[in-house]
Amino acid sequence: MNEKFEQLMERAGALLSRIEAILPQPLGAPDWHAAVAWRYRKRSSGHGSLEPVRHVSDMRLGSLREIDPQKEKIQRNTLQFVEGKLGNNVLLTGARGTGKSSLIKACLNEYAPRGLRLIEVDKSDLVDLPDIVEVVSGRPEKFIVFCDDLSFEDGEPGYKALKSILDGSVAAATPNVLIYATSNRRHLLPEYMKENLTYQHTEDGEVHPGEVVEEKISLSERFGLWVSFYPFSQEEYLTIVAQWLSSFGVQAPAIEAARPEALVWALERGSRSGRVAYQFARDYAGRQ
Repeated sequence: MNEKFEQLMERAGALLSRIEAILPQPLGAPDWHAAVAWRYRKRSSGHGSLEPVRHVSDMRLGSLREIDPQKEKIQRNTLQFVEGKLGNNVLLTGARGTGKSSLIKACLNEYAPRGLRLIEVDKSDLVDLPDIVEVVSGRPEKFIVFCDDLSFEDGEPGYKALKSILDGSVAAATPNVLIYATSNRRHLLPEYMKENLTYQHTEDGEVHPGEVVEEKISLSERFGLWVSFYPFSQEEYLTIVAQWLSSFGVQAPAIEAARPEALVWALERGSRSGRVAYQFARDYAGRQ
């Protein structure tokens, strides 16, 4: 009888171990000395982990041209944060390929020696943002939670989680965490013509948005700092091309000769963005 009981207990213990292995586990702290940037990954089993980014982009602030006003705002806010002063969550919006993500990576490289760290989180994993904030809340470093190309469709769960962390939670904001997000949408949610019908007009001409519009604006308003990026002119584009070619070791006469090719490249791509300038410079420098 005792032998059967012991066998039953062993089988029950093995079964419990297998069940525990597939249940979501609390988010554990990584080796904080392994990297300056981490990526939050969630497996199909539901387990989430912070994985170190072994090869961080070497983007530098000095390499980013023709966005000086935007650079000044982001750099100032980040420096305040690193120094333990008050800083704002940041929403970077505007034209694609104009340096939004690159500016955040450059700030990481600039201030990592002073304790700045970065955690990249996909929008589909934003529901786990409270757990990530809890893990880093007791650390001496300063953490930027980076959400790239952020936008939501109606009803997505990450929307409410981000909204709560930014400004709507009962818990106080964690002083060593800021959210930096990039988006092509100013209000992060799709907007439809029919929503304009919900606007109300008073007798004196004052305009009041309806509840649907108010809800869509409310998330972006929770970011304390908005930084807008705009398409580059032809000369700004060529300046960026020259900057990248120079950084790749191309000499001045060849840079000047590359201008017509750079314009054709942009025309074929349908864009004069900083990303297109960088891609042309890599191609041209490689051919040299």
